[in-house]
Amino acid sequence: MTERARFDRGHTDDLMTFLAASPSPYHAVATAAERLEKAGFRQVAETDAWDGTSGGKYVLRGGAIVAWYVPEGAAPHTPFRIVGAHTDSPNLRVKPLPDSGAHGWRQVAVEIYGGPLLNSWLDRDLGIAGRLTLRDGSTRLVNVDRPLLRVPQLAIHLDRSVTADGLKLDKQRHMQPVWGLGRDVRDGDLIAFLEETAGIPAGEVTGWDLMTHSVEPPAYLGRDRELLAGPRMDNLLSVHAGTAALAAVASSSAQPASIPVLAAFDHEENGSQSDTGADGPLLGNVLERSVFARGGSYEDRARAFAGTVCLSSDTGHAVHPNYAERHDPTHHPRVNGGPILKVNVNNRYATDGSGRAEFTAACEAADVPFQSFVSNNSMPCGTTIGPITAARHGIRTVDIGVAILSMHSVRELCGADDPFLLANALTAFLER
Repeated sequence: MTERARFDRGHTDDLMTFLAASPSPYHAVATAAERLEKAGFRQVAETDAWDGTSGGKYVLRGGAIVAWYVPEGAAPHTPFRIVGAHTDSPNLRVKPLPDSGAHGWRQVAVEIYGGPLLNSWLDRDLGIAGRLTLRDGSTRLVNVDRPLLRVPQLAIHLDRSVTADGLKLDKQRHMQPVWGLGRDVRDGDLIAFLEETAGIPAGEVTGWDLMTHSVEPPAYLGRDRELLAGPRMDNLLSVHAGTAALAAVASSSAQPASIPVLAAFDHEENGSQSDTGADGPLLGNVLERSVFARGGSYEDRARAFAGTVCLSSDTGHAVHPNYAERHDPTHHPRVNGGPILKVNVNNRYATDGSGRAEFTAACEAADVPFQSFVSNNSMPCGTTIGPITAARHGIRTVDIGVAILSMHSVRELCGADDPFLLANALTAFLER
Protein backbone atom coordinates (compact mmCIF):
# COMPACT_ATOMS: atom_id res chain seq x y z
CA MET A 1 0.00 0.00 0.00
CA THR A 2 1.38 3.44 -0.94
CA GLU A 3 1.99 6.26 1.50
CA ARG A 4 -0.87 8.24 -0.05
CA ALA A 5 -3.21 5.25 0.31
CA ARG A 6 -2.38 5.03 4.01
CA PHE A 7 -3.10 8.75 4.38
CA ASP A 8 -6.41 8.38 2.54
CA ARG A 9 -7.47 5.46 4.69
CA GLY A 10 -6.52 7.32 7.86
CA HIS A 11 -8.87 10.17 6.94
CA THR A 12 -11.66 7.74 6.11
CA ASP A 13 -11.08 5.87 9.37
CA ASP A 14 -11.57 9.20 11.14
CA LEU A 15 -14.77 9.84 9.17
CA MET A 16 -16.10 6.50 10.38
CA THR A 17 -15.41 7.53 13.97
CA PHE A 18 -17.17 10.86 13.35
CA LEU A 19 -20.25 9.18 11.85
CA ALA A 20 -20.54 6.72 14.74
CA ALA A 21 -20.24 9.54 17.30
CA SER A 22 -22.91 11.67 15.59
CA PRO A 23 -26.31 9.92 15.60
CA SER A 24 -28.15 13.27 15.75
CA PRO A 25 -27.44 16.85 14.62
CA TYR A 26 -26.82 17.78 18.27
CA HIS A 27 -24.16 15.10 18.59
CA ALA A 28 -22.65 16.09 15.24
CA VAL A 29 -22.05 19.71 16.25
CA ALA A 30 -20.77 18.65 19.67
CA THR A 31 -18.29 16.29 17.98
CA ALA A 32 -17.20 19.02 15.53
CA ALA A 33 -16.81 21.51 18.38
CA GLU A 34 -14.66 19.09 20.36
CA ARG A 35 -12.33 18.71 17.38
CA LEU A 36 -12.13 22.45 16.84
CA GLU A 37 -11.36 22.99 20.54
CA LYS A 38 -8.32 20.75 20.09
CA ALA A 39 -7.23 23.02 17.23
CA GLY A 40 -7.39 26.07 19.51
CA PHE A 41 -10.92 27.32 18.85
CA ARG A 42 -13.08 28.63 21.68
CA GLN A 43 -16.83 28.86 22.00
CA VAL A 44 -18.47 32.29 22.17
CA ALA A 45 -22.01 32.86 23.40
CA GLU A 46 -24.44 34.76 21.22
CA THR A 47 -25.70 36.59 24.30
CA ASP A 48 -22.23 37.97 25.15
CA ALA A 49 -20.43 40.95 23.66
CA TRP A 50 -17.82 39.84 21.12
CA ASP A 51 -14.30 41.14 20.84
CA GLY A 52 -12.22 41.59 17.73
CA THR A 53 -9.31 39.38 18.75
CA SER A 54 -7.74 36.99 16.29
CA GLY A 55 -7.97 33.21 16.48
CA GLY A 56 -10.59 30.52 16.15
CA LYS A 57 -14.11 30.92 17.52
CA TYR A 58 -17.40 29.10 17.15
CA VAL A 59 -21.08 29.43 17.97
CA LEU A 60 -23.35 26.48 18.78
CA ARG A 61 -27.09 26.78 18.38
CA GLY A 62 -29.10 23.57 18.61
CA GLY A 63 -28.01 21.31 15.77
CA ALA A 64 -25.99 24.02 13.99
CA ILE A 65 -22.44 25.30 14.32
CA VAL A 66 -20.70 28.30 12.76
CA ALA A 67 -16.94 28.43 13.30
CA TRP A 68 -14.43 30.95 11.95
CA TYR A 69 -10.76 31.81 12.21
CA VAL A 70 -9.60 35.45 12.25
CA PRO A 71 -5.98 35.79 11.07
CA GLU A 72 -3.62 38.24 12.76
CA GLY A 73 -4.17 41.75 11.45
CA ALA A 74 -7.37 40.98 9.55
CA ALA A 75 -9.07 44.20 8.46
CA PRO A 76 -12.79 44.71 9.15
CA HIS A 77 -13.53 44.42 5.42
CA THR A 78 -11.60 41.15 5.01
CA PRO A 79 -13.82 38.75 3.01
CA PHE A 80 -14.89 35.31 4.20
CA ARG A 81 -14.40 31.93 2.58
CA ILE A 82 -17.17 29.63 3.75
CA VAL A 83 -17.68 25.88 3.66
CA GLY A 84 -21.41 25.24 4.06
CA ALA A 85 -22.98 21.89 4.97
CA HIS A 86 -25.88 20.44 6.94
CA THR A 87 -26.03 18.22 10.00
CA ASP A 88 -29.46 16.57 9.65
CA SER A 89 -30.40 13.37 7.82
CA PRO A 90 -33.78 11.76 7.01
CA ASN A 91 -34.93 9.48 9.82
CA LEU A 92 -37.72 8.54 12.22
CA ARG A 93 -38.27 11.07 15.02
CA VAL A 94 -40.07 10.57 18.31
CA LYS A 95 -43.49 12.19 18.73
CA PRO A 96 -44.56 14.32 21.73
CA LEU A 97 -46.56 11.39 23.16
CA PRO A 98 -44.18 8.54 22.37
CA ASP A 99 -45.59 5.64 24.36
CA SER A 100 -47.93 3.49 22.28
CA GLY A 101 -48.58 -0.12 21.43
CA ALA A 102 -51.13 -2.76 20.47
CA HIS A 103 -51.80 -6.48 20.79
CA GLY A 104 -49.23 -7.01 23.52
CA TRP A 105 -46.47 -5.05 21.80
CA ARG A 106 -44.96 -1.88 23.25
CA GLN A 107 -44.12 0.67 20.57
CA VAL A 108 -42.67 4.14 20.17
CA ALA A 109 -44.69 6.65 18.16
CA VAL A 110 -42.52 8.26 15.47
CA GLU A 111 -42.91 10.88 12.78
CA ILE A 112 -41.15 10.76 9.41
CA TYR A 113 -38.43 13.43 9.12
CA GLY A 114 -37.33 14.51 5.65
CA GLY A 115 -37.53 12.04 2.79
CA PRO A 116 -36.04 8.73 3.94
CA LEU A 117 -36.10 5.55 1.87
CA LEU A 118 -38.61 3.93 4.20
CA ASN A 119 -37.87 0.35 3.16
CA SER A 120 -34.25 0.78 4.31
CA TRP A 121 -35.48 1.26 7.91
CA LEU A 122 -37.29 -2.07 8.04
CA ASP A 123 -35.85 -4.92 10.12
CA ARG A 124 -32.92 -2.79 11.29
CA ASP A 125 -31.63 -2.74 14.85
CA LEU A 126 -32.24 0.86 15.88
CA GLY A 127 -30.96 2.99 18.72
CA ILE A 128 -32.32 6.32 19.89
CA ALA A 129 -30.44 9.59 20.36
CA GLY A 130 -30.91 13.32 20.59
CA ARG A 131 -31.37 16.13 23.06
CA LEU A 132 -33.23 16.22 26.39
CA THR A 133 -34.32 19.54 27.91
CA LEU A 134 -34.57 19.75 31.70
CA ARG A 135 -36.83 21.83 33.95
CA ASP A 136 -34.14 24.44 34.46
CA GLY A 137 -33.78 24.96 30.69
CA SER A 138 -30.46 23.15 30.38
CA THR A 139 -29.99 20.40 27.81
CA ARG A 140 -28.32 16.99 27.87
CA LEU A 141 -27.36 14.74 24.99
CA VAL A 142 -28.47 11.13 25.13
CA ASN A 143 -27.45 8.20 22.94
CA VAL A 144 -28.71 4.66 23.37
CA ASP A 145 -26.40 3.04 20.84
CA ARG A 146 -27.60 -0.52 21.13
CA PRO A 147 -30.45 -2.53 19.58
CA LEU A 148 -33.49 -0.93 21.22
CA LEU A 149 -36.16 -0.60 18.54
CA ARG A 150 -37.12 -2.32 15.30
CA VAL A 151 -39.67 -1.68 12.55
CA PRO A 152 -40.70 -5.25 11.68
CA GLN A 153 -41.58 -5.99 8.07
CA LEU A 154 -44.69 -7.98 7.25
CA ALA A 155 -43.93 -11.58 6.28
CA ILE A 156 -44.39 -12.34 2.59
CA HIS A 157 -46.90 -15.07 3.54
CA LEU A 158 -49.25 -12.34 4.75
CA ASP A 159 -48.83 -10.10 1.70
CA ARG A 160 -48.33 -12.07 -1.50
CA SER A 161 -49.00 -8.94 -3.57
CA VAL A 162 -45.56 -7.57 -2.68
CA THR A 163 -44.03 -9.91 -5.26
CA ALA A 164 -46.07 -8.50 -8.12
CA ASP A 165 -46.81 -4.96 -7.01
CA GLY A 166 -43.78 -4.11 -4.90
CA LEU A 167 -43.60 -3.01 -1.28
CA LYS A 168 -46.04 -0.27 -0.33
CA LEU A 169 -45.65 1.36 3.08
CA ASP A 170 -48.09 3.62 4.88
CA LYS A 171 -46.05 6.17 6.84
CA GLN A 172 -48.46 6.19 9.76
CA ARG A 173 -49.48 2.53 10.10
CA HIS A 174 -46.38 0.64 9.01
CA MET A 175 -43.40 2.60 10.39
CA GLN A 176 -43.99 2.50 14.15
CA PRO A 177 -41.13 0.54 15.82
CA VAL A 178 -41.52 -2.01 18.60
CA TRP A 179 -39.33 -1.93 21.70
CA GLY A 180 -40.80 -4.51 24.02
CA LEU A 181 -43.80 -6.47 25.26
CA GLY A 182 -46.63 -5.51 27.58
CA ARG A 183 -50.36 -5.10 27.44
CA ASP A 184 -50.43 -1.89 29.47
CA VAL A 185 -48.97 1.14 27.72
CA ARG A 186 -47.76 3.57 30.37
CA ASP A 187 -47.27 7.23 29.51
CA GLY A 188 -43.77 8.42 30.32
CA ASP A 189 -42.05 5.05 30.03
CA LEU A 190 -39.69 6.04 27.20
CA ILE A 191 -38.61 9.32 28.77
CA ALA A 192 -38.17 7.64 32.16
CA PHE A 193 -35.95 5.04 30.51
CA LEU A 194 -33.86 7.77 28.87
CA GLU A 195 -33.60 9.72 32.13
CA GLU A 196 -32.22 6.64 33.81
CA THR A 197 -29.85 5.99 30.90
CA ALA A 198 -28.52 9.57 30.99
CA GLY A 199 -28.26 9.70 34.78
CA ILE A 200 -30.95 12.39 35.10
CA PRO A 201 -33.29 12.42 38.12
CA ALA A 202 -36.75 11.11 37.38
CA GLY A 203 -39.23 13.72 36.20
CA GLU A 204 -36.62 16.34 35.30
CA VAL A 205 -36.99 16.02 31.51
CA THR A 206 -39.75 18.28 30.19
CA GLY A 207 -38.79 18.47 26.51
CA TRP A 208 -37.03 16.29 23.95
CA ASP A 209 -35.78 16.15 20.38
CA LEU A 210 -35.18 12.45 19.77
CA MET A 211 -34.59 10.31 16.71
CA THR A 212 -33.74 6.77 15.73
CA HIS A 213 -30.54 5.54 14.11
CA SER A 214 -29.12 2.26 12.88
CA VAL A 215 -26.64 0.85 15.39
CA GLU A 216 -24.69 -0.98 12.66
CA PRO A 217 -21.30 0.78 12.53
CA PRO A 218 -19.71 2.19 9.35
CA ALA A 219 -17.62 -0.36 7.47
CA TYR A 220 -15.36 -0.74 4.48
CA LEU A 221 -16.95 -2.76 1.69
CA GLY A 222 -15.73 -4.67 -1.34
CA ARG A 223 -12.93 -7.03 -2.26
CA ASP A 224 -10.33 -4.30 -1.97
CA ARG A 225 -12.18 -2.29 0.66
CA GLU A 226 -12.39 0.67 -1.71
CA LEU A 227 -15.99 1.50 -0.70
CA LEU A 228 -17.44 2.83 2.54
CA ALA A 229 -20.93 1.95 3.80
CA GLY A 230 -22.38 3.91 6.66
CA PRO A 231 -25.16 6.12 8.02
CA ARG A 232 -25.77 9.85 7.61
CA MET A 233 -23.13 10.49 4.94
CA ASP A 234 -25.72 12.94 3.62
CA ASN A 235 -24.36 15.16 4.94
CA LEU A 236 -22.01 14.45 7.83
CA LEU A 237 -19.37 13.49 5.28
CA SER A 238 -19.19 17.19 4.36
CA VAL A 239 -19.40 18.36 7.99
CA HIS A 240 -16.43 16.13 8.83
CA ALA A 241 -14.42 17.32 5.81
CA GLY A 242 -15.20 20.97 6.55
CA THR A 243 -14.21 20.59 10.20
CA ALA A 244 -10.93 18.94 9.22
CA ALA A 245 -10.22 21.63 6.62
CA LEU A 246 -10.91 24.54 9.00
CA ALA A 247 -8.79 22.99 11.73
CA ALA A 248 -5.95 22.43 9.26
CA VAL A 249 -6.00 26.04 8.03
CA ALA A 250 -6.17 27.42 11.57
CA SER A 251 -3.22 25.23 12.61
CA SER A 252 -1.06 26.18 9.65
CA SER A 253 1.89 28.52 10.05
CA ALA A 254 0.75 30.41 6.94
CA GLN A 255 -2.02 32.90 7.69
CA PRO A 256 -4.94 32.82 5.19
CA ALA A 257 -5.72 35.99 3.25
CA SER A 258 -9.46 35.64 3.98
CA ILE A 259 -11.40 34.55 7.06
CA PRO A 260 -12.16 30.81 6.76
CA VAL A 261 -15.59 29.72 8.02
CA LEU A 262 -17.46 26.46 8.58
CA ALA A 263 -21.27 26.81 8.62
CA ALA A 264 -23.09 23.53 9.30
CA PHE A 265 -26.86 23.98 9.48
CA ASP A 266 -29.77 21.88 10.68
CA HIS A 267 -33.11 21.23 8.90
CA GLU A 268 -31.83 21.13 5.31
CA GLU A 269 -33.88 17.99 4.71
CA ASN A 270 -37.15 19.82 5.29
CA GLY A 271 -36.49 23.22 3.74
CA SER A 272 -33.94 25.00 5.99
CA GLN A 273 -36.55 27.38 7.42
CA SER A 274 -35.66 27.51 11.10
CA ASP A 275 -33.44 29.49 13.44
CA THR A 276 -30.73 26.86 12.90
CA GLY A 277 -31.35 26.36 9.18
CA ALA A 278 -29.59 27.96 6.23
CA ASP A 279 -32.67 30.10 5.56
CA GLY A 280 -32.45 31.56 9.06
CA PRO A 281 -30.35 34.51 10.25
CA LEU A 282 -27.58 32.58 12.03
CA LEU A 283 -24.81 32.80 9.43
CA GLY A 284 -25.48 36.44 8.56
CA ASN A 285 -25.55 37.42 12.22
CA VAL A 286 -22.22 35.71 12.93
CA LEU A 287 -20.46 37.23 9.91
CA GLU A 288 -21.78 40.72 10.62
CA ARG A 289 -20.86 40.56 14.30
CA SER A 290 -17.35 39.44 13.34
CA VAL A 291 -17.00 42.52 11.11
CA PHE A 292 -18.37 44.89 13.74
CA ALA A 293 -16.30 43.31 16.55
CA ARG A 294 -13.18 44.25 14.58
CA GLY A 295 -14.30 47.87 14.45
CA GLY A 296 -16.00 47.66 11.08
CA SER A 297 -18.85 49.75 9.71
CA TYR A 298 -21.78 48.82 7.48
CA GLU A 299 -19.56 49.75 4.55
CA ASP A 300 -16.95 47.25 5.76
CA ARG A 301 -19.67 44.63 6.07
CA ALA A 302 -20.80 45.27 2.50
CA ARG A 303 -17.22 45.06 1.20
CA ALA A 304 -16.57 41.83 3.11
CA PHE A 305 -19.74 40.15 1.82
CA ALA A 306 -19.06 41.29 -1.74
CA GLY A 307 -15.71 39.47 -1.70
CA THR A 308 -17.00 36.36 0.07
CA VAL A 309 -17.30 32.93 -1.56
CA CYS A 310 -19.15 29.90 -0.18
CA LEU A 311 -18.69 26.27 -1.17
CA SER A 312 -21.97 24.52 -0.38
CA SER A 313 -20.83 20.93 0.13
CA ASP A 314 -23.46 18.19 0.02
CA THR A 315 -23.59 14.66 -1.32
CA GLY A 316 -24.72 14.02 -4.90
CA HIS A 317 -25.60 11.05 -7.06
CA ALA A 318 -22.97 8.69 -8.42
CA VAL A 319 -23.99 6.84 -11.56
CA HIS A 320 -25.95 3.76 -10.51
CA PRO A 321 -24.94 0.59 -12.39
CA ASN A 322 -28.51 -0.76 -12.30
CA TYR A 323 -30.25 2.49 -13.22
CA ALA A 324 -27.85 4.31 -15.53
CA GLU A 325 -30.76 5.58 -17.64
CA ARG A 326 -31.85 7.79 -14.71
CA HIS A 327 -28.68 9.87 -15.06
CA ASP A 328 -27.69 12.42 -17.69
CA PRO A 329 -26.16 10.41 -20.55
CA THR A 330 -23.01 12.57 -20.71
CA HIS A 331 -22.46 13.10 -16.99
CA HIS A 332 -21.69 9.95 -15.01
CA PRO A 333 -19.92 10.83 -11.75
CA ARG A 334 -18.08 7.82 -10.35
CA VAL A 335 -17.10 7.00 -6.81
CA ASN A 336 -13.42 7.59 -6.02
CA GLY A 337 -13.29 9.98 -8.96
CA GLY A 338 -12.98 13.04 -6.75
CA PRO A 339 -15.58 15.60 -5.61
CA ILE A 340 -18.37 16.71 -7.91
CA LEU A 341 -19.30 20.19 -9.13
CA LYS A 342 -23.09 20.40 -9.14
CA VAL A 343 -24.76 22.47 -11.86
CA ASN A 344 -28.39 23.32 -12.60
CA VAL A 345 -29.28 26.26 -14.84
CA ASN A 346 -32.62 26.70 -13.04
CA ASN A 347 -30.73 27.57 -9.84
CA ARG A 348 -31.53 24.44 -7.89
CA TYR A 349 -27.76 24.56 -7.45
CA ALA A 350 -25.99 27.91 -7.12
CA THR A 351 -22.97 27.14 -9.36
CA ASP A 352 -22.23 29.39 -12.34
CA GLY A 353 -19.18 29.76 -14.58
CA SER A 354 -17.25 31.93 -12.12
CA GLY A 355 -18.02 29.41 -9.41
CA ARG A 356 -16.66 26.61 -11.55
CA ALA A 357 -13.46 28.59 -11.99
CA GLU A 358 -13.22 29.09 -8.22
CA PHE A 359 -13.60 25.38 -7.51
CA THR A 360 -11.23 24.44 -10.34
CA ALA A 361 -8.53 26.65 -8.81
CA ALA A 362 -8.96 25.01 -5.38
CA CYS A 363 -8.80 21.48 -6.83
CA GLU A 364 -5.75 22.33 -8.92
CA ALA A 365 -4.00 23.80 -5.88
CA ALA A 366 -4.74 20.59 -3.94
CA ASP A 367 -3.95 18.28 -6.88
CA VAL A 368 -7.46 16.83 -6.56
CA PRO A 369 -9.47 15.57 -9.55
CA PHE A 370 -13.10 16.64 -9.78
CA GLN A 371 -16.18 15.70 -11.79
CA SER A 372 -19.30 17.51 -13.01
CA PHE A 373 -22.86 16.55 -12.11
CA VAL A 374 -26.04 17.61 -13.87
CA SER A 375 -29.43 15.92 -13.65
CA ASN A 376 -31.17 14.12 -16.49
CA ASN A 377 -33.52 16.66 -18.09
CA SER A 378 -36.44 14.29 -17.55
CA MET A 379 -35.80 13.95 -13.79
CA PRO A 380 -36.55 16.64 -11.19
CA CYS A 381 -33.42 18.07 -9.59
CA GLY A 382 -32.87 18.24 -5.86
CA THR A 383 -31.47 21.29 -4.14
CA THR A 384 -29.16 22.29 -1.30
CA ILE A 385 -28.35 25.14 1.07
CA GLY A 386 -26.41 26.73 -1.82
CA PRO A 387 -29.17 28.77 -3.51
CA ILE A 388 -30.57 29.73 -0.09
CA THR A 389 -27.20 31.03 1.08
CA ALA A 390 -26.63 32.94 -2.15
CA ALA A 391 -30.04 34.59 -2.10
CA ARG A 392 -30.26 35.35 1.61
CA HIS A 393 -26.79 36.85 2.05
CA GLY A 394 -25.82 37.97 -1.47
CA ILE A 395 -22.80 35.69 -1.28
CA ARG A 396 -21.29 34.06 -4.36
CA THR A 397 -21.92 30.33 -3.84
CA VAL A 398 -20.77 27.14 -5.54
CA ASP A 399 -22.44 23.75 -5.06
CA ILE A 400 -20.12 20.77 -4.73
CA GLY A 401 -19.99 17.43 -2.90
CA VAL A 402 -19.16 13.75 -3.03
CA ALA A 403 -20.95 11.26 -5.28
CA ILE A 404 -22.68 8.46 -3.39
CA LEU A 405 -25.22 5.68 -3.90
CA SER A 406 -28.31 4.96 -1.77
CA MET A 407 -28.87 8.60 -0.81
CA HIS A 408 -31.45 8.93 2.00
CA SER A 409 -31.11 5.28 2.91
CA VAL A 410 -30.43 4.36 6.51
CA ARG A 411 -27.07 3.21 5.15
CA GLU A 412 -25.39 5.01 2.23
CA LEU A 413 -22.38 4.12 0.07
CA CYS A 414 -19.41 6.18 -1.12
CA GLY A 415 -15.89 5.64 -2.38
CA ALA A 416 -13.34 5.31 0.43
CA ASP A 417 -10.97 7.82 -1.22
CA ASP A 418 -13.47 10.60 -1.93
CA PRO A 419 -13.80 11.98 1.64
CA PHE A 420 -10.05 12.60 1.74
CA LEU A 421 -10.08 14.25 -1.68
CA LEU A 422 -12.96 16.50 -0.66
CA ALA A 423 -11.19 17.57 2.54
CA ASN A 424 -8.06 18.45 0.59
CA ALA A 425 -10.05 20.54 -1.88
CA LEU A 426 -11.85 22.35 0.96
CA THR A 427 -8.54 23.05 2.70
CA ALA A 428 -7.10 24.57 -0.47
CA PHE A 429 -10.24 26.66 -0.92
CA LEU A 430 -10.08 28.06 2.63
CA GLU A 431 -6.38 28.82 2.26
CA ARG A 432 -6.79 30.83 -0.95
